[in-house]
Amino acid sequence: MQDNEGIVLPPSGLAEDILSHFMEKAQEDLDTVATAATAQQEEKLLHLVTFSLEGEEYGVDIGSVQEIIRATDITHVPGAPEHVRGVINLRGKIIPVVELRTRFRMPAVQATDAQRIIVIELAGKRLGMLVDGVSQVIKLSSATIEEIPEEAVTPDQNYIKGVGKLEGRLIIILDLNNALLQF
Repeated sequence: MQDNEGIVLPPSGLAEDILSHFMEKAQEDLDTVATAATAQQEEKLLHLVTFSLEGEEYGVDIGSVQEIIRATDITHVPGAPEHVRGVINLRGKIIPVVELRTRFRMPAVQATDAQRIIVIELAGKRLGMLVDGVSQVIKLSSATIEEIPEEAVTPDQNYIKGVGKLEGRLIIILDLNNALLQF
């Protein structure tokens, strides 16, 4: 039997059958909504600050970035680890600056006007990352990020979260905890 709103009722017309019919329909609707919500959750957008090192593009979560400044007045600290370029005085706070080229075993280059320090906060600590240049802020769908093949890296390179694909570009996404805090 069908009423005037297009709802199909069970032929018995019993309240029990009608209720059962509507409960099944409601469950189907809930399953559809849950599937859509799961798909939406799986495809999160990551907001990344991108920068370059030796011609490659890297990205870090924008939530960790405090500010980006020119790479000037870095004071060398005797006895610091090789990848710590020195310290800077940022509005009265002394901040260590990690040279990512050295940290990632890339060759050193002469200082340029394009170099920047990306100031980040990580585990309650402020650090600066010296990079060749800062590109832009991008939104990247988590669905476009793949793990880096284990054949492409050595076990001590666990600072790479994955590689994102955006408009024909590959962006290496860093795990800052492993890249900066475990040296």
